[in-house]
Amino acid sequence: MDLNLVQIVAAAVIPVLFAITLHEVAHGWVARVFGDQTAFVMGRLSLNPVRHVDPVGTVALPAGLIILGYLSGTLLPIFGWAKPVPVHFGNLAQPKRDMIWVALAGPGANLLMALFWSVVAGVGGTAFPMGSIGFSFVVAMGVIGIYINLILMVLNLLPLPPLDGGRVAVGLLPQPASRWVSYLEPFGLPLLLVLLFTGALGSLIIGPFLFLFGTLFRFSGLDPSILSGIFG
Repeated sequence: MDLNLVQIVAAAVIPVLFAITLHEVAHGWVARVFGDQTAFVMGRLSLNPVRHVDPVGTVALPAGLIILGYLSGTLLPIFGWAKPVPVHFGNLAQPKRDMIWVALAGPGANLLMALFWSVVAGVGGTAFPMGSIGFSFVVAMGVIGIYINLILMVLNLLPLPPLDGGRVAVGLLPQPASRWVSYLEPFGLPLLLVLLFTGALGSLIIGPFLFLFGTLFRFSGLDPSILSGIFG
């Protein structure tokens, strides 16, 4: 059964909200493990999404991309952001080494959530009769959960500060190379937007994304042909 736009947006709310917020909580939790209590003291290690929601990055942008993709009949890259969890790298036991683990925590959380949503999609495919609204809604929720988490994971692993991959590069590279990479941080967002609007960003992430998406979708046990019957 094809879902309409309202139903697709409703199915996307929970996976998108938690993909973005748990990414940030993971950063703060690992930072606390390695000695920085900032996020904990500020109450940002809560699983309550309200504490992390950014009106534009967590709500308006993902919803707008979902709507535009539905109306245009194309699969647009859905991404967003939450309010960043504060991390003071100077408080870490070994800042250069530990920032690597803090940075990888966010993409790692997204990978685990993508795996979780693949299970949800598989359960939805067996718990409801094929073609029913329950089947379409739960499978759509699972597929969107896989999609958004893998997009966020692959995107954030690009070695461009302030993305997580940039922090990993700073932590791994020797001086002075790591210092030069860190100098790119003020220009990271403009560079990312240039890559997005020139199409280069899609070229960079599409290969790893498709491989991981295909792997997790097969893990769900669903037939890919059902997607056209859900999303139209």
